[in-house]
Amino acid sequence: MKKLGTMLNRAQQALIQSKRITVTTALVTVAALTFGTSAFAADAKIPVVAAENFYGDVVQQLGGDCVDVTSILSNPDQDPHLFEASPKTARALQHASLVVYNGADYDPWMAKLLTTSKGTQRTTIVAADLTGKKGGDNPHLWYDPATMPKVARAVSAALVAADPAHKSAYDANLAKFLDSLKPVDAKVAELHGRYTGVPVTATEPVFGYMSDAVGLTMRNLRFQFATMNDTEASAADIAAFERDLREKRVRVLIYNSQATEALTKRMLKLAQQSKVPIMSVTETEPAGKTYQTWMLSQLDALGQALAAGAASGAGTSGKTGQ
Repeated sequence: MKKLGTMLNRAQQALIQSKRITVTTALVTVAALTFGTSAFAADAKIPVVAAENFYGDVVQQLGGDCVDVTSILSNPDQDPHLFEASPKTARALQHASLVVYNGADYDPWMAKLLTTSKGTQRTTIVAADLTGKKGGDNPHLWYDPATMPKVARAVSAALVAADPAHKSAYDANLAKFLDSLKPVDAKVAELHGRYTGVPVTATEPVFGYMSDAVGLTMRNLRFQFATMNDTEASAADIAAFERDLREKRVRVLIYNSQATEALTKRMLKLAQQSKVPIMSVTETEPAGKTYQTWMLSQLDALGQALAAGAASGAGTSGKTGQ
């Protein structure tokens, strides 16, 4: 009987030990799963959709490794005005926590997609709302030096709200970004000091805000807005544009290299014949550039064109007001 009792006692202890191991294993498994979930949540990136790639670039600079950015308009060889949204665009918006777009009727398809998209837990930043612009205004807001600091601050605040754990990183990135805009502002100030009041013209108002910041006198605005809105310019406006080029009343002709219609090509040919310097601009950030380097390269090109125009005697004859 004693031997039998000993055997029963050992069996009970083994059973208890087995239960302890099972419970311990279960607890370890649960803890591992819990930790794994926390780690995944901490490493998860904030999904962002930007209508234009220059806004996407700014979000990437501000968010770093904490954001996953999709830019819809990113081809500098494509006319943005001919873009049509696809089902792929709509799907990207459904999963976005942050959406950034231009507004002022530049990208009206974004507002339509957001209205029909199922995504509800998202923040939307519209550059036009931040700058007080509306439909009918010149929509090329990213060429205004005052725009991107406002967009950057709004984006940074949205990232902090979505991911407060990385606030210090977002704050540091915002300070770095704002500081990186100083060379752009310095270049604008330099050109302003040298070329205030100099008459120039353009086929479209793409560069309008930047030319205003430099202090240039922009001519043929009715022609420019007709081109942008895909309407016919009046015969009088076409004649005035041609006269400005033929008589070298303007220092530089600025044109949008992403939209070269027949009338634009006609003006480019006339400028070449009249020895009026030509400067090309784009509506989409080129590959391999940041917003800052893009703006600087175009300001450098403007400075070179203005200097060449001065050397050829362009923009020094005729009336300069319009």
